[in-house]
Amino acid sequence: MKKALVWLALVAGSLMFCVPFAWTLSTAFKTSEEYARNPAALVPTHPTLANFPKAWTALPFPTFVLNTVVITLVCTVASVVTGSLVAYGFSRFRFRWRNVLFCAMLATMMLPGQVTQIPVFLIWRDLHAIDTFAPLIVPAFFGGGAFNIFLMRQFFLTIPRELDEAALMDGASYPQIWWRVLLPLSGPVIATVSIFAFLANWDAFEGPLIYLNSPEKYTVSVGLRMFQDSYGTNFEQLMAASVIHILPTVVLFLIAQRYFLKGISLSGLGGR
Repeated sequence: MKKALVWLALVAGSLMFCVPFAWTLSTAFKTSEEYARNPAALVPTHPTLANFPKAWTALPFPTFVLNTVVITLVCTVASVVTGSLVAYGFSRFRFRWRNVLFCAMLATMMLPGQVTQIPVFLIWRDLHAIDTFAPLIVPAFFGGGAFNIFLMRQFFLTIPRELDEAALMDGASYPQIWWRVLLPLSGPVIATVSIFAFLANWDAFEGPLIYLNSPEKYTVSVGLRMFQDSYGTNFEQLMAASVIHILPTVVLFLIAQRYFLKGISLSGLGGR
């Protein structure tokens, strides 16, 4: 009975999350007449694919997608590389104030982004970087966020130090140990951080909305808002554009799900 109740609770929770997505997917395949007649229906009676090419051409959507892909890929790679470097330093080297610096870094996770939003904007304005991709990309080259560094540090601590010592005896330098010993053994946590970084940058809205002014530089998230402003009554095309935006994240998670769960478990966040 206890197991049945647990399964029932899991199924109920899953349905709560699936219904909005199912409605989005259903609306994307509805005609405007069918949506006006019954917008709450989850199964379209006459499904159509016409909304997708209309949504793709109604605005410069290919440009939005290209901008988002460039920003997301650069930020994902930069987050993994620089985050692993910082995590390598915290996990393998002993230096003065190491724990204090690590705690200070973790404390930044407790600081709401809205608190630093105005000072950071003023810094980028003084650097004449407004309406460029720099404010969206450059921060990823400084570790990619405290949580990513923490996650990779916890994983590196599970790798035996004897491997480092053996590599040192073979003449390897510390950068070579990071690149040739630790990173090849860190596939699960790299996949986990990559997914987090990809999702954070692919779905980012506030940053592009604040720093980008030119429509040709907009990302998909801002473009969807622009789409809604222009076609506020045509939800079928808006939902079709949303499905196009959601699809890469779903595919990525399905491909990397096994590594994602393994990385969470081995880094000590899975309740072990």
